[in-house]
Order: sequence, then structure tokens, then C-alpha cells
Amino acid sequence: MNEGDFMKYGRRILAAAMTAMLLCPVTGHAAYRDDIIILYTNDTHCGIEENIGFAGVAAYKKAAEQKTPYVTLVDCGDAIQGDFIGLTSEGGYIADIMNAVEYDFAVPGNHEFDYGMDVLEDILEKAEAEYLSCNITYTGKGKNALADVKPYKIVRYGDVKVGYIGVTTPYTTSSTAQTHFMENGEYVFDFANDENGQELYDCVQKYVDICRRKGADYVVVLAHMGDGEEDAPYSSVDLAKATKGIDVILDGHAHHVVSCRVEENKEGREVLISSTGTKFENIGQLVITANGNISTGLISSYQKKDAEVAAYIDAIQATYEADLKKAIAVSEASLTGFTEDGIRLVRNRETTIGNFCADAYRWVTGADIALVNGGGIRGDLPAGDVTYQDIFTVHPYGNSICMVEITGQEILDCLEMCYRRVLPVVSENGNAVGEDGGFQQVSGLKLTVDTSIPSSVKVDENEMFLSVEGARRVKEVMVLNAEGEYEPLDVNRVYKLASHNYLLKEGGSGCDMFADNVFLIDESIPDYQALADYITEGLNGRIGLKYARTEGRITVK
Repeated sequence: MNEGDFMKYGRRILAAAMTAMLLCPVTGHAAYRDDIIILYTNDTHCGIEENIGFAGVAAYKKAAEQKTPYVTLVDCGDAIQGDFIGLTSEGGYIADIMNAVEYDFAVPGNHEFDYGMDVLEDILEKAEAEYLSCNITYTGKGKNALADVKPYKIVRYGDVKVGYIGVTTPYTTSSTAQTHFMENGEYVFDFANDENGQELYDCVQKYVDICRRKGADYVVVLAHMGDGEEDAPYSSVDLAKATKGIDVILDGHAHHVVSCRVEENKEGREVLISSTGTKFENIGQLVITANGNISTGLISSYQKKDAEVAAYIDAIQATYEADLKKAIAVSEASLTGFTEDGIRLVRNRETTIGNFCADAYRWVTGADIALVNGGGIRGDLPAGDVTYQDIFTVHPYGNSICMVEITGQEILDCLEMCYRRVLPVVSENGNAVGEDGGFQQVSGLKLTVDTSIPSSVKVDENEMFLSVEGARRVKEVMVLNAEGEYEPLDVNRVYKLASHNYLLKEGGSGCDMFADNVFLIDESIPDYQALADYITEGLNGRIGLKYARTEGRITVK
């Protein structure tokens, strides 16, 4: 990058910061030798070549280093999960690429925990970046897998000291498998998750004070918290308002694009908040000038790529393509959503592939019941060797696993909505009939759909569920209990229901009756990872003859 290019991008940063918030202290000059430039990414979610990509970050970092020796690159979480390349390597390939780009600091986001503590421990050992998070406490009696995660680090840039403090959202324990945080059934990892956020604020304030006492001229919080109302009381905005001594919060988790937001701390002083979006939509740039001005801004259209990093990524991609075709399990049965003569069943009847997917959801969450919409099951699993590619064919969308508390009555309403189009026959003239992408494949349930009863479901103008105003066609609903026996569903009992964000959070298939429910797991692993984990861990790498035929979970008459 020549001087003209650097000036051009410098002006872009200024414009972005001023567009976002005119109160941000900004500087529009090309970097001076004593300026400190902190580059930041967040929520890259395995998007290694999307938008600017890792090679673009590497190129911009090297250009910045030509202007000042004081350049630091940080990531604010959720880097190693989010696409197939993360799953096949359990985040290892992403850690390798981040090493090649030469990240200095990183924060464990909630999805860094998706592959389990042992895997995260390996990632931390492999990473050349130093991982920071001040609000994770281990109280167990075994080995602390996060022992290498430090609460803060002070870096000297000439005569200036900057304190970096990491923060991981306390919602982490509800956004991935809760067993990852347990030993012998008891929680041993705490994220300062009290009800009102005060424990978190006090924790961060403690380390802000430590950094200041040790001579930090500036304090930068590297956060994976989110800035939305849904992130309260643990949002970056809440943290800024409830503390003192923080200059800047570089944030992640919400996937929001925030060039520069200004909030007042508890003493009335300004705190800058910035976030880059997701999958390299932007590179963030925090500048602390030689005369003490601070600015944040986003670079959104940087085209240059670092040749060495790009070549390294190409080599990893080639290895990854081979990984997709490696057998990870064996299936004794062919799991399908079709009849022998090719009629699709997965959207109007119980199927073997549907049972398998629903069982996987229930197994990874520990739920009482699991539902998987037939429209989200896009392929079969053949008998014989099973590869990652086979799994991705079944669940290509990457919906996130969730679990909510739900009453028996809400279950009945959901089923009535999702089975309202079922017909007594599956096909006419060689074509499937009575199909609905919202037809739910089930686990932990048995039920009957009486097609002689017309659906009495009422929906609004957007096809969203309103009520059932007549006879119900879903009958004889039974729930599998802890002893492995089916018992009648209790309309007043609260059950744990596993599905995905499309159904439970987005009102997919017109089912918006879950919007106000308590989420026990909120957008954890992708659906394809749930299948992979169930096969390799739950079934020990062998899909048995249990799935050779359906089990009468859904009877249509």
C-alpha cells in the first residue's frame, strides 16, 4: 500500500466513525510513527475467505505496520465455529490460519466452547495469540482446561501503556452443551452470571482498576457480549454504563455493525463501543494518536490480499476437501425420507432419517422432546461408510440448536399447526401430497394424526398460528419418560423441547408460540454438528439397525 492508498483508507475510517457518532474523537491523518493502531475482528465464524477474509486482514495489518511499529491485532470471539471447515477440524484449521495472520490477542466467545473443553484446551495450546477473559472462574477438582486464559494483559507501546481486558458473555452456558461446563453433573465453570449483571460489572471493574494501578494509560475491553436489548444485562452497553475507567469496548456476539457508538460511564465520561459485524464484513481499526485522540472505525471494502496467507489457506482448503470424504462412522441401515419408488415422505410421514435427526437433537441437548421440520432435512444417509459430506447433505443450512421450556398445551398447539395439511394418502399420480415443510419429525413423542378431522387451526394474514377453534386432529400424544416408557402428555406440565432457531426463535412454519418461552439453550451448535456428535459420540461411530425402519412415532389414519 502506498502513501496515497493509506490516506484514502484513513479518510474512510474517519468518515465511518463520524457517520456512526459525531461525538467520537477522531483523527483523519495518515498514521504517525507514534500512533497505536489496534485492528479487530469478531464473529468470523469460519468465513476464512468471505468478504475481506483472513488474507485481507493480514495484508491490511502489514500495511499498517509500514506506518507505525505499534500495531496489535485482536479477535473478539466466535472464530473457530460456524462452517464445515470448523467442524471437520474441531476449530484446528482456524487456529492455524489465525497463527499465520499473527493475531496477538483473542477472546473465547460462546461458540469457542462448542467442541468441548478438551478441544478448546488444545486450541489454546496451539494458538500463538494470547486468550483473555476475566470473568471465567473454575471451581472443580480436576484439570482446568482454561488455565491458560488470563484476565488481562498490559502492553507497552513506547512510553504508552494499554491494558487489554477480555470478557466472555455469561450467556455462554446457555448457548452450547451445558455438560461442557460440568464435572460429575455439577457446574464447575462460572461466567459471573448473576441476575442483574452486577457480578460481571464488579469483576471487570476489578481488572480495570488493576490495569490503572499498574500504569495503563488506556484500557481497552475485548468483549464478546453483544450490544442489543436481548444481551442485557450482560451487554457491552450495560458494561460501559456500570463501570469507570474503560476507554473503548471492542465487541462481538451480536453480529451488529457498529463503527463508533458513544456511551457515558458511571462518572459521565465517554466510552467508545465498536463491532465489525460477522464473517469479515469489516476490519475494525482503533487508533490512539500520539496526542491522545482515540477513534474507532471500520474498513469495509479492502481488496488487497496477503499472498503467503492466501496460499496457506489454499493448502488448508485442499486438506479440508479431503477431510469431507473421510469415513467417520458406519451405518448398518439406509436412512431415508423417501419410499422405495421415490415418493418423498419426510414432509408428511414419519421417516427413518427424520427419527435419526430428531434423536440427535434430543441427545445433544438432554431434552424431553425434540422436533425437526421435514423441510430442513435435505438428504439421506446411505448404508456403509458415513462421511462429513453425507452429514452436510442431510442438514446443509446450519440452523442452530436451541432448547426451551414448553408446556404440554403448547406442544399440542405446535403439533396441530404442523400437521394441519396431512392427508390420508402420501401420493397421487406418482407425486407426494399433503406435504408441509413444517411437518415435524419427532423424538420422545408418539402421536396419532386423524385425517378424518378437518384442521381447525386459525392463522393470521402472515400464516402465523393464532388458535385451534374446533376438534383437534392430533390425538393420543404420549411422551417418553426417564424409564423409557411412554406416558400421556400432561398439558400443564413443563417439558424441555429441543429444536433449532428457525422454529423456536424465528417462528418458522408459523409456530410463534415459543417467542416468550425460557431458553435453556440459545443458538448453540449447528444442526449438522448435532448429527456428527450423535453419530460419533452418542452411537460410538455406528448407526445400528434401529434406524432401518420407522417405529410408529407418528401414526396417520
